[in-house]
This record gives sequence, structure tokens and C-alpha cells, in this order.
Amino acid sequence: MQFGRTYEEFEVGATYKHWPGKTVTEYDDHLFCLLTMNHHPLHMDTNYAEKTTDFGRNVVVGNYVYSLLLGMSVPDISGKAIANLEIESLKHVAPTFHGDTIYGETTVLDKWPSKSKNDRGIVHVETKGYKQDGTLVCVFRRKVMVPTETYIKERGGEQPGRPELREQGK
Repeated sequence: MQFGRTYEEFEVGATYKHWPGKTVTEYDDHLFCLLTMNHHPLHMDTNYAEKTTDFGRNVVVGNYVYSLLLGMSVPDISGKAIANLEIESLKHVAPTFHGDTIYGETTVLDKWPSKSKNDRGIVHVETKGYKQDGTLVCVFRRKVMVPTETYIKERGGEQPGRPELREQGK
């Protein structure tokens, strides 16, 4: 299974469609709100959302949608990353509601070698998230520092921290 990419494996213009999608439940939304102390009634109070908002129902907190898309992109984009350097922009384009399924895809906008270390590079990407009906809900751009193949080889290969199986009595 692919888990991230080295600098050499990224191609400017390539688009990676992340799979599978995730259906957002009320529990997911409330748990994220509670963990991050976001107690806005738009996300937590059905009565409030139904009676006093234009949406007429709870809206999933936008940062959960962003976090979900960021996580979906790890196997394709940042699974080998050294660091996420910058979130350049983040736009919430349309609301997400409980029961919506989110899908994501990331396009490589640009890439360049690191100026300070020759065993890594910077990849500039844009991730788009959309609902089951194709409605765009979230777009963000970020810069990710990724290793070169040399970096991976010098540090023990693809899974350098993985222990070997030791069976009892052997």
C-alpha cells in the first residue's frame, strides 16, 4: 500500500483522489466540538439551529471537515512528510450537514528542492472536499516538506522504526 510519496514521486499537475469517503455523523461533529471546546449552538443545539438560522439544522463545524480532508490525504500526500510547513489558504465554500459523505482530492500545484537541505523538497498542493452530490465544501492549499529517495535510504528504508516479529522460544 502506498503511504505518502518521496519528492521524486510527485508530479506537478497530478491529482490524487482520496478513498474512501467519510459519512459525517452527529456524533463525529459533537465529539470534535467537545474536544476543541467549540460550543457554538449552530453545531450543538438542534433547537437553536432549526429556529434561528438560515440552514434550519445543525451545520458540521468547518474545522472538522478540514481535518477530515487533511487526514484523507495522508496516504497520498503527506504519509512520508517531514513537516507540514504552511496552510496558505482555507476556504469553507458550502455547509456540511450530519449524514453528508465527504470525498477529497489533492492536486500538486508546484514543487521545488529545499534551499537548506538537499535530501528533501517542498510540495505545494491544493485539496478540495466535496459532498456526495458533488458540491464543493472546502478548499485549502498547503506546503509540505517531503523526503527525497536519498533521505529514505539513509534512514533505513520505508519503515525504519518497524520492529521485526519475534516468536517465543526462538
